[in-house]
Amino acid sequence: MSDMGSHNFPAARPLPQSDEQDVTPPVATHAPTSTPKRTEGHQIGEVIEIAGSGSRIVMDAAVLAGLADHPDPTVKMAGQVGNQVKIRVGQTWLLANIRTQKLYEGQSGLIIAEIDFLGEGDEERLTGHIYNFRRGVTRYPVPGSVIYAVTTADLKQVYASDGRSNVEIGTVYPTDDIRGALYVDSMLGKHFALLGSTGTGKSTSAALILHKICDIAPEGHILMIDPHGEYSAAFKTNGRLFDVNNLNLPYWLMNFREHCEVFVQSTGDAKQMDCDILAKCLLAAKAKSQAAQGVAKLTVDSPVPYLLSDLTNIIQNEMGKLDKSTNSAPYMRLKTKIDEIKADPRYSFMFSGMLVGDTMGDFLSKIFRLPSDGKPISIIDVSAVPSEITPTVVAVLSRLVFDYSIWAKNEPQRPILLVCEEAHRYIPNDDVGGESSVRDILSRIAKEGRKYGVSLGLITQRPSDLAEGVLSQCGTILSMRLNNDRDQAFVKAAMPEGARGFLDSIPALRNREIICCGEGVAIPIRVSLDTLAEEKRPASEDPVFSELWRDHGGEEEIIQRVIKRWRSQGR
Repeated sequence: MSDMGSHNFPAARPLPQSDEQDVTPPVATHAPTSTPKRTEGHQIGEVIEIAGSGSRIVMDAAVLAGLADHPDPTVKMAGQVGNQVKIRVGQTWLLANIRTQKLYEGQSGLIIAEIDFLGEGDEERLTGHIYNFRRGVTRYPVPGSVIYAVTTADLKQVYASDGRSNVEIGTVYPTDDIRGALYVDSMLGKHFALLGSTGTGKSTSAALILHKICDIAPEGHILMIDPHGEYSAAFKTNGRLFDVNNLNLPYWLMNFREHCEVFVQSTGDAKQMDCDILAKCLLAAKAKSQAAQGVAKLTVDSPVPYLLSDLTNIIQNEMGKLDKSTNSAPYMRLKTKIDEIKADPRYSFMFSGMLVGDTMGDFLSKIFRLPSDGKPISIIDVSAVPSEITPTVVAVLSRLVFDYSIWAKNEPQRPILLVCEEAHRYIPNDDVGGESSVRDILSRIAKEGRKYGVSLGLITQRPSDLAEGVLSQCGTILSMRLNNDRDQAFVKAAMPEGARGFLDSIPALRNREIICCGEGVAIPIRVSLDTLAEEKRPASEDPVFSELWRDHGGEEEIIQRVIKRWRSQGR
């Protein structure tokens, strides 16, 4: 590397506007039946340094400039950060991604670039094209190996489906005819995360991917937590929609920790005392239930129906005992809180007196879409749920998914996909939020769900606020534009090694552009997403201020209707 001027690329000089653009050598006129010489493609540089996961190459800037007008859009973009190059190693082609570039200081016209190896494919003998591409590298090139520009024909072979089930979501950049696809089994089997700043089309992208999955799996089982009520409009035809009006989530499905989050409001030593009292009284209330008669090992976590009135009566009786270990204050706190929740109409979707029957089977059937009846997705709209209980509701639903899969391990498997929008609200890091049941269960699903057939899809605009380690558990990362430096650094740490070169383009992505890397794709790709039909889009469009502020009239009626809904807490 000491004498960069000695590097020359005889087949890679700036291409004049002539037949040199055609990489297929002409056949001699006197031998029309001879076999054409195998094409080598466009030489743009050579390898100068080799490392285990990546290497350094040198490219000729004049050659790259000569390719700028090439009719092949992939060749036209040769040498740019985020694009691919290929290197022949024996009878295989090695594919690599350009991560960084800098101008060589001692020799004008030469560019030093760092590359990450992606995988390798066999070489077609007659054409020299790549086929049978697979990830990983078995044989490395040596310094001095020639670097070639990748063509659209090469990428078509790389992205071609190998028979695995996949969904096409858009067009691979910079081409206009290569379809970008996600391998469904690999993406769902090892979880996925969809990231993007507000306004980049994240909700529409999520709807597009879920619609594609529903199309190929109409008998699937998908449960989506929707904190803003956006997705109900998108899945009217192929999903079941649940909100506070029809969710009917029985309170007795909560485990003991979730009971404590709802009923215990004290802190410190008093909290532990209240929890101990609640555990004793809750177990006694469940023991009185007829459904508990056939349960061999009844615990405070057993999902057994019980009456809230039985619980408060038992607390009242315990408070009246003379041999209790404390004063009456903890008992009064618990009883008062339970009576308050029972009387509050905002909590009726969960704590209504109508939910005491043993409806667990019906509830799991409708929420998990078992059977799906052609509507494989459940949208759980928690936007109208009181904010102080929303994390507990999400925790109960998430835990039911996980617990069901554990106890159904010996049954015919029915994998379930749990999609959590605004995931940073429920799985915050230690700096943002403390311990909570929803954080623990979602973290556990991220770590262990694959073993039990539970897939987790996280959608967030603030990946840096997620609990440490959760994003790294996602085998597939789908990143849209991220404007925050902290978020970009967090995603970079979670991205596979070969995708690091794409990170530089994350702040520059256009709306509805996405970078896909990990298990769900053959190699990291940048995709321009398909346009989703109007009736399949979520209700997340930004308001058009310049138009809406021109409208006027009827404001008095609007205010009265809003106040009526506001006061009645109804929508």
